[in-house]
Amino acid sequence: MDGTSTIPEWKFTSLAHKKKEGQIAPMADNTSEQLSPPARWDEFLARAAECREAVERMRAPLIVNHYDCDGLTSGSIAAAFLEEKKISYRIKTIRKLDEALLDEIRGEKEIIFTDLGGGQDGVQELAGEVVIFDHHQIAPKNSRLQLNAHLFGIDGGTQMCGATTAYWGLRVLPEAAIVGAVGDIQAPMQGPNRMLLQDFVGKNIVEAPIDLRLYGRMSRPLPQLLAYADEPYLPGLGGHEERCVQFLQGIGANFGKSTDAENKSGWKTYNQLDAEEKKRLIGALASHMAEASGGKFPGEKLVGETYLFPRFISTPELYEAGEFSTLMNACGRHDQPQLGIDICLGRAGALEKGRALLLLHRRALRDGVDYAYRVVRDWGPFLFLDGRGVIDDGLIGVVAGMVYPGGRTKPILAVALDASGKIKVSTRGTKKLVNNGLNLGLALREACTPLGGAGGGHAIAAGASVPADKLNEFLALFSKAIEGQIKKD
Repeated sequence: MDGTSTIPEWKFTSLAHKKKEGQIAPMADNTSEQLSPPARWDEFLARAAECREAVERMRAPLIVNHYDCDGLTSGSIAAAFLEEKKISYRIKTIRKLDEALLDEIRGEKEIIFTDLGGGQDGVQELAGEVVIFDHHQIAPKNSRLQLNAHLFGIDGGTQMCGATTAYWGLRVLPEAAIVGAVGDIQAPMQGPNRMLLQDFVGKNIVEAPIDLRLYGRMSRPLPQLLAYADEPYLPGLGGHEERCVQFLQGIGANFGKSTDAENKSGWKTYNQLDAEEKKRLIGALASHMAEASGGKFPGEKLVGETYLFPRFISTPELYEAGEFSTLMNACGRHDQPQLGIDICLGRAGALEKGRALLLLHRRALRDGVDYAYRVVRDWGPFLFLDGRGVIDDGLIGVVAGMVYPGGRTKPILAVALDASGKIKVSTRGTKKLVNNGLNLGLALREACTPLGGAGGGHAIAAGASVPADKLNEFLALFSKAIEGQIKKD
């Protein structure tokens, strides 16, 4: 393996300074050209203005947001808007919006939902004023005031997340909008997300250089960067750190090794490589992928758009959108959602606390993934991961998404126990499966309804809550639901 690259060197050179000097285009795949808005865009913008005006009239609303990255960033956008307007508010971050939670907030006079609310019929019964910023599939009986892509013929699973929806309505915290989209696996940006990106790049709020696409460039040691790669999946390397070490040694005897005594892993991150080292690594990966695919691997799957925030250039945890999203997930999934919101809002001391939590999060994920590979089973129509009593319910979805990343030919369903003893269900699909008919959000709703559970989400990723004594019945119903969706080759 000689590391020779057929990918032009400029494609993985940061645009932080060259963009301003006009040496190369700000984004490489025609992102500077004028996008055509969706067909019902004027209606969407009118609804956005209606929602913004309704929020501005509120006196002391309760913000209810989801606990993941998209939920925290969208909740932060709502909070920032209210602070800008000098309106007092409270925030309640939740893991699921069920009947118990609806009963708890039933007496609230003003509620703003972000990244949830649209998929629950029960929201219709709340007595107070309600405004919803959501992008999930909509419950048929929920007619509250709502800004949601699905109401206007826009795909809320790929073109608009909770945070970008909230931004279109409230127009504050642009970085948080991009982080929410990246955290919701909506990169590269499409549709209204891309319209925002173009605007932010033009205003020097965001930079979108073409670089190595693998997640974790700023934080993961090189063997982990390759082993846990998802988009694209690296055949022969994915899931095997020892093989990734051998791959790196094939580039050079000490390639990627760190001489920093404080670096316990002994390996550099991608971001710590110099330009020539990055070129050698990308060339070696391109050669590996071409060999694995019989010469048919397209280079744009290996390199592509990345998203950087010049305002945070000296803060590694916030500078790159993927790393920022991981920090948000760490806060939400370890029961410190307010810390994530405080980081988005720039509160003093919040980032330092977030760094410590990030270390715990990464360790928990690695332990969870190691366990998952030992116990995951093939149940015919889907892969089944039973994490009850071992993997925290706040991490089970992330772990499920890291099992056989990019190499799955079936959806994966993972379960854990929540604090009340109910079963938390997380499912993950692939773009290919969705294109072939898979809709996990609808499948979970269909499987949960007869059992008194609650489920929903996106076609490619969704979640549910199921009574502990109904698991076997649920699995049978879920299996039947997805078998009816996926087209046979």
